[in-house]
Amino acid sequence: MGGLTNRRVALLGTRKIEEQTTIIQHLGGTAVHRPAQGTIYFDAQYIGDEIKKIIDGQFQWIIFTTSIGIEKLFQIAEEMWIDRELLLALKKMNIVARGYKTINALKKRELKAIVRDDDGSIEGLIRSLKPYHLKNQHIAVQLYGEPSPLLIDWLSEQQTTIQEILPYQHIPPKQETLTQLLEEVLSQKVDALSFTSTSQVRYLFNFAEELNQKDVLLDALETKTIALAVGKVTGKALQDVGVKRMLIPHDERIGSALMTLSQYYKQQSPYIVS
Repeated sequence: MGGLTNRRVALLGTRKIEEQTTIIQHLGGTAVHRPAQGTIYFDAQYIGDEIKKIIDGQFQWIIFTTSIGIEKLFQIAEEMWIDRELLLALKKMNIVARGYKTINALKKRELKAIVRDDDGSIEGLIRSLKPYHLKNQHIAVQLYGEPSPLLIDWLSEQQTTIQEILPYQHIPPKQETLTQLLEEVLSQKVDALSFTSTSQVRYLFNFAEELNQKDVLLDALETKTIALAVGKVTGKALQDVGVKRMLIPHDERIGSALMTLSQYYKQQSPYIVS
């Protein structure tokens, strides 16, 4: 018998929902999709010029923060018939990467990062960059759906010239989805919430706060519904809004996270995997 037997897991992300649903079903549970963020993907009209700047050699460094960002850049470059030129340009640059998925996306194209984070976070990325002399360097930064003031401010302090590249942007989810999700948590209709990004945390808790229900939500996550964070960065976002009881898998993969959740219910005792 799977550890998720008779358990309902709310999936707050937007990617690999079918795959997650299958895993949850195999573990005996039921998945419900409650997307707590939306995403807009930009086209050549918005970031085509930035891709051309990369190809023209205007940057010595490029920082990739997500695998989706890499895939989107190459997709747009292919539509512009300049994907080969983009690849050749990147091979000549100093590449910085955050996260194992980003590293894998680079490897797929035979690209190698000379600097990477030490823990999957922007803070870890900054720590890894500190030994390098970046003053007066021109750096392209692929953002992860939203601004990254911590990284941008630090790069500014190093007296670099920064070009932000935003291949996609996170947007608020439908209000009715958040209403339904909040009601399900507070009425104990879901046993676990699976968060895959900081945006999902922010949108849900901002919504609860607007309704003066943040404390009630925190209490529910402390005593009833368990929060599942796919990754330390998402876990940190949950901690920042006041969540104390959560699960974080060692391996920052969705499948590993769901197995961690299954194991938690088998043991039936609160613990944090970090």
